[in-house]
Amino acid sequence: MLRNVLLALIALVIAVGGGTLSAWYAVNRFDGFGALTVGQWTGHPDAGTPLSDPYAKARAAREGAFPLGSAEGLAFYAYDDNRGQALDRRCSYRIEGNSPNSRFWTLYAADRSLVALDPGKDRLPALHSRQIFRQENGRFVVLVSPKAQPGNWLATIGAGRMVLVMTLYDTPVGSNSGLVDMTFPAVTRISCDG
Repeated sequence: MLRNVLLALIALVIAVGGGTLSAWYAVNRFDGFGALTVGQWTGHPDAGTPLSDPYAKARAAREGAFPLGSAEGLAFYAYDDNRGQALDRRCSYRIEGNSPNSRFWTLYAADRSLVALDPGKDRLPALHSRQIFRQENGRFVVLVSPKAQPGNWLATIGAGRMVLVMTLYDTPVGSNSGLVDMTFPAVTRISCDG
């Protein structure tokens, strides 16, 4: 009798603990279903639509996020550099390439909770496609660094990991027509002070 009670208690602990752990993982660490990855950048075209998976809806509700609809735009996230190392606020990075297919885009640095980093006084917290300097062939270079840089500079501050967020507005990327000729800039680590 005591053995059956003990076995039932163990099964209950495993079920409740395993369920809680799997729900936490799905909401906090799981990248979600339907992720679209291009190079180092990952986006979720179904976010903000009725086709969004339940885990993405739960994550958006927990974070208070308001994802754009598929006709409005799409956010892409870069968590690692071109060597697969996590992005660090103390390091300097070079974002170089062509503009993705969109009418307008923004780029900013955020913490791992996707809260935008405040770069401090007299520094721009974000860049957008209409303010950056471009080369003659249309390519651009953005330097992400805690130290002042010439040209297109995205300032960071503090220590710890960060995420680069590029939001594309009025873009065909989420539809089938956008998948044909999609290019995203590469993120390369230049130096690191930490």
